[in-house]
Amino acid sequence: MSAARLIKEHKRALINRYAKPDNRSGSAQILNTLLPYTALWYAVVLSAGVSYWLTAAVALLMVLFLARIFVLMHECGHGSLFRNGRLNKGFGFVLGVLAGMPQYVWSQHHAFHHSTNGNWAKYRGPFVVDTVDDYAAMTERQRRRYQFLRRIWMLPLHGFVYALFMPRYTWLRGSASLLWHVLRGKRAEFKTRYWNSPLEYWHMTWNNVVLLSLWLAMSLAISPALFFAVYVASLSLATAVGLTLFTVQHNFEHSYASGDEGWDYETAAIEGTSFLVLPRWLNWFTASIAYHHIHHLSASIPNYRLAQCHEEHEHLFSGVARIRLAEIPGALRYILWDTRARRIISVAEFEAQATAV
Repeated sequence: MSAARLIKEHKRALINRYAKPDNRSGSAQILNTLLPYTALWYAVVLSAGVSYWLTAAVALLMVLFLARIFVLMHECGHGSLFRNGRLNKGFGFVLGVLAGMPQYVWSQHHAFHHSTNGNWAKYRGPFVVDTVDDYAAMTERQRRRYQFLRRIWMLPLHGFVYALFMPRYTWLRGSASLLWHVLRGKRAEFKTRYWNSPLEYWHMTWNNVVLLSLWLAMSLAISPALFFAVYVASLSLATAVGLTLFTVQHNFEHSYASGDEGWDYETAAIEGTSFLVLPRWLNWFTASIAYHHIHHLSASIPNYRLAQCHEEHEHLFSGVARIRLAEIPGALRYILWDTRARRIISVAEFEAQATAV
């Protein structure tokens, strides 16, 4: 029996057993994340008077806590960190402010990724993976640019754009268009590509109002130079960590990449989603998102039950690709979608195929 067929038979039982959010567990995770993160900002102030190298070390520790904040924000978006819906919404908003993201808007986009996982005709990841035919049609200069933007050392820049620049830019650009629409007295319903509903817009607005207020308060409290140096560096690096984890959980050697025809959700979870074999301490900081294959079987399973589900039913997941920490840079090389073979390949593999032909 195929791995996907086996999973289909056991999926409902797994969900019934493990999809049980607990308010106490969720509250404990919030406390053991936000309290240390707050304390680290106090340590930034103290360390700046001693050595900027010490401040840099504190900032690196902040990167890990910000990565955890982002994953817990993501968990609230799925409604699985707490049993109580209001707690998920409330803490989701708070965590979204700290992560630089309008959490509700982000969760809507992320839900689309879950509903189409493995269907690369619908969603091609944060770096928009091109097909081998698109890549073949590129000029040499375009190919170099395509590869360059997906290099591992470019990830902090992507993190800055993703978490710091774009959420502010889209809100300001959309708000300016909305204001112009109102001033011109147009009666037609206002539409923009920056949000899909008035609710999304208000979430974007309040996220930015609270975040910009925090920027001002922190600048006045510890000086703009110190605050923004630590804040921009730590959040950009933390988002780069998040983008790396997300990418290699779907882009790896010959990962499942179907089009609309023949796409299967469970097959995508097993063959198109990886299991990152990380050290225990890193699993803590990333809130067990490494067990991504189980997360894609059901996003309603809380992060604090993912490892237990995997360990108790490991025989069901033998077909899941395992990627170790040292193998992550290699997995990031798989940046092309072979639509005919229905899998993700590397540029080197594409060139070898082209040479053979």
